[in-house]
Amino acid sequence: MVRLLIPIIDVCVVTEAVRHAKVLSRNTHEITVELLEILPPPDQGRVVAFHSVADQRQEDLRAREDAVWSARSMLDQAHIAYKLTRAFGPVPQVIAAFARDNKCDVVVIDASCLSAFRGLSLVTRLWRLTTIPITLLHAAKEAGSGHR
Repeated sequence: MVRLLIPIIDVCVVTEAVRHAKVLSRNTHEITVELLEILPPPDQGRVVAFHSVADQRQEDLRAREDAVWSARSMLDQAHIAYKLTRAFGPVPQVIAAFARDNKCDVVVIDASCLSAFRGLSLVTRLWRLTTIPITLLHAAKEAGSGHR
């Protein structure tokens, strides 16, 4: 049995990580996914200077629910067993501790909505904290979409 950890960071949809899990499930047939939603403190960041904490929480909650719902529905459609856990704290430390405590075989990070610097910074910090293999995925942007 392969135990995959897919962290949901910020409000990123983890489509590429779930697709990767689906491919692995076709190859190994025995896979369990641990979805780890990492929640930052609600008053963290510069956005609180411009918006109320309550408004920020509502918007963040809606975006997070969409990301979690998307991952869960894709896993349900693929008939892949999963468990959802929510945790607070610094992202790399939370991922490393959760992976260790839950005996995960690999961490799969969908960095499609993370900046290149943030994605590489996260992986670099994770490498220092854990010996568990880390897979960093990034979806290719479509030509003409205006994204770089």
